[in-house]
Amino acid sequence: MSTRISDPWRSFLSEVDRALTKSAEVHCLGGFVLCVLWALPRPTGDIDFIEIRPDTAGDELMKIAGEGTELGEKHHLHFHRVTIATYPDGYESRLIDITPKGFRRLRLKALEVHDVVLAKLSRNSSRDRADVEFLAKKGALDRRVLKKRFETELRPYVHNEARESLTLQLWLDEFLGGREK
Repeated sequence: MSTRISDPWRSFLSEVDRALTKSAEVHCLGGFVLCVLWALPRPTGDIDFIEIRPDTAGDELMKIAGEGTELGEKHHLHFHRVTIATYPDGYESRLIDITPKGFRRLRLKALEVHDVVLAKLSRNSSRDRADVEFLAKKGALDRRVLKKRFETELRPYVHNEARESLTLQLWLDEFLGGREK
């Protein structure tokens, strides 16, 4: 697992860091995280995030590097706030710092791989399933961790418990070798 961020992301993020007037900690998930931490070959043009700390830093970050901004257009990249997502309740204790060295204001924290997968459950798109399959083939996923986290940290918050449970079981069966003994 690598935490090296290469171009074009590195150049984009360096400019964002220089443009910020105050510190911003961004909790990232999605394709960008999988590219950085697991070398996912699928290109992505955005950095999906669920949280910015402090809250007051969010407006500035989006004005600098959100979709349609000058910097975003220059690099063909942007930050994207995920507004509809369900993720494990305890994700913060497992965040992985992927901030490049030398950054002064921008802090990038990635959801741990099992948390990223669980956040994909409710959407369950073909791209999400392909990402889960990719991670399973890489040996990045532990079915017991996924099941336990789902039961204790996600199930109480999902909108359609039966559907989310079934989706998880289908992913476990298809990508992680069937049912446990």
